Amino acid sequence: MYEAQFAAAFGNSATEMLRAQIKAWLAEDIGSGDITSWATIPAGTRSMAVIHVKEDGILAGVPVAKLVFEVVDPALEFRPLAADGDAVTKGTILAEVEGSTHSILTGERLALNLMQRLSGIATKTRAFVQAIEGLPTRLVDTRKTTPGHRLLEKYAVRVGGGFNHRFGLYDAVMIKDNHIKGSGGIAGAVKAARHVIPHTMKIEVETESLAQVDEALACGTDIIMLDNMSNDLMREAVGRIKASSPHVIVEASGGVNLSTIRGIAETGVDVISVGGLTYSFQSLDISLDLNGKKGGPAA
Repeated sequence: MYEAQFAAAFGNSATEMLRAQIKAWLAEDIGSGDITSWATIPAGTRSMAVIHVKEDGILAGVPVAKLVFEVVDPALEFRPLAADGDAVTKGTILAEVEGSTHSILTGERLALNLMQRLSGIATKTRAFVQAIEGLPTRLVDTRKTTPGHRLLEKYAVRVGGGFNHRFGLYDAVMIKDNHIKGSGGIAGAVKAARHVIPHTMKIEVETESLAQVDEALACGTDIIMLDNMSNDLMREAVGRIKASSPHVIVEASGGVNLSTIRGIAETGVDVISVGGLTYSFQSLDISLDLNGKKGGPAA
């Protein structure tokens, strides 16, 4: 059920990719072995552990933690007691893990690291979503993600109630200031892109002035980004774009925080992108505690 949430978001191939990454992350941490556990805890010891949250927030990463423990030791029993997207409070038990004590402690740090980061992203995203509640504007992330964690971090944004922008350089044309400079202007950049991309792919242009907005409109751009504009200027740009080409999506970006996002949304933009959702957040404090030995040989 919980693993299916991730698979439903990104497909079964993404889940298999995650399994491979988990193996690499575990290898980085374990090296030649968990020397502390092997030195201090007798082989064959079994335990039950609880994963609990130490502050309020939005939970994300339950299926990821399950996969971590599954990769460490398929015999471990992982029992989720809360689901991704839940608003959890301090003291809430999120899951139980039972089996080999060595295996539980080997997977503990990676599972917690991932849950903490993803829950932090989901918690921040939920706050931004709530700040524009009641307005039709969509909150999206950016490519400002941690290398190797993009799928997970974008998943956490979705858990928090946000949406995803493009995933990489391959799935949409996004003509930014340096592309405009390198190609000699918006018109030339858009024309060149149209010649090489499939008809199903959209083109977005970043603009910093009303003159650039007009140029992007004249080129038949699909999405126009208003970058670091004042609310008054954005409002005028939105009016101009919708009057001319109501089908064009208007995105706002730059200088977005919890105190400014609602005012930006009220200008009429369709989308607001916030890079800080995935690069500037506070991880949620989550811990794992052993509840005691269960006895008997480890599976």
